[in-house]
Amino acid sequence: MTDNHVHSETATETAESRTVDMKLEVAVIPVSDVDRAKRFYGGLCWRLDADFVRSDGSRAVQFTPPGSPGSIHLGTTSALLLIVSDIEAARAELLGRGVEVSDVFHPGAGPNGRLTGLDPERRSYASFASFSDPDGNGWLLQEVTARLPGRVDTDVTMFNSSTELAAALRRAGAAHGEHEKRTGGQRDENWPDWYAAYLVAEQAGEALPS
Repeated sequence: MTDNHVHSETATETAESRTVDMKLEVAVIPVSDVDRAKRFYGGLCWRLDADFVRSDGSRAVQFTPPGSPGSIHLGTTSALLLIVSDIEAARAELLGRGVEVSDVFHPGAGPNGRLTGLDPERRSYASFASFSDPDGNGWLLQEVTARLPGRVDTDVTMFNSSTELAAALRRAGAAHGEHEKRTGGQRDENWPDWYAAYLVAEQAGEALPS
């Protein structure tokens, strides 16, 4: 058996056993002066996605390099952030692989600014879980189901798997069905354009077509 065949089998087994997409989206970069770092990355013409104070008093500043699907946070310690669409399913998958994962938590007036459990309103960006590798590198899972406005470039629409694309098409199909009902039940010959506008708007966090 050749090495290429072994690698092919391993890749196939991994793809078939994976059930939850975990997208490496943010790297937290430790900085000593947030304002100074903000001026530096702003000077590079990187897109400023956020600058606000969290409920625990810490500051969240995020930049995205031009054309990049990943971003950086300016923080005090390094960490890597994975985006998932279902944090409970992602946590269960990691536990099934023998990984020690924290309970799901959300921001609140608890220890370290956290409360155990899903965000009560299941808001996008508000539910988390964490784990570490054997060398102590920290990973944070964050559930994102709808993007904030301006978070995604409107001229760049990306899907990382056929499963993700199929799910987006199903959402677009259901919304388009409602659109046809509102227009008298007539078949929309321009449905490809409508689907395309829906997919782009959904990823960019903009108003969806009606």
